[in-house]
Amino acid sequence: MSLFDVLGSKPRLRIIQELTTEPRYVSELAERVGMDGKSAVHHLNVLEEAGIVDSYRTSRRKYYRLRRTVEFSASPPPSRSFCLYTGDTIEPTETETETLSAN
Repeated sequence: MSLFDVLGSKPRLRIIQELTTEPRYVSELAERVGMDGKSAVHHLNVLEEAGIVDSYRTSRRKYYRLRRTVEFSASPPPSRSFCLYTGDTIEPTETETETLSAN
């Protein structure tokens, strides 16, 4: 699936928007974007396969967070520029690193 296909979904864009503030677990994320858990998991899997989000566990909860910076810009003539940029991987926070090490 192309990056355009991944980002062309309104539910996935809402998920990305929610994850810009902080990592969230599936049921919390599903509630915040207004979808059922099964749909949220599907969209999160697509985002994870595209390398936009990743996940980590704390006890029984699986949290998702943004992994990449995604930037899109387009401008009309005369410059006629079009750019879809994905940035480097964001390093886990110290707390997330400790959690990942413990698992």
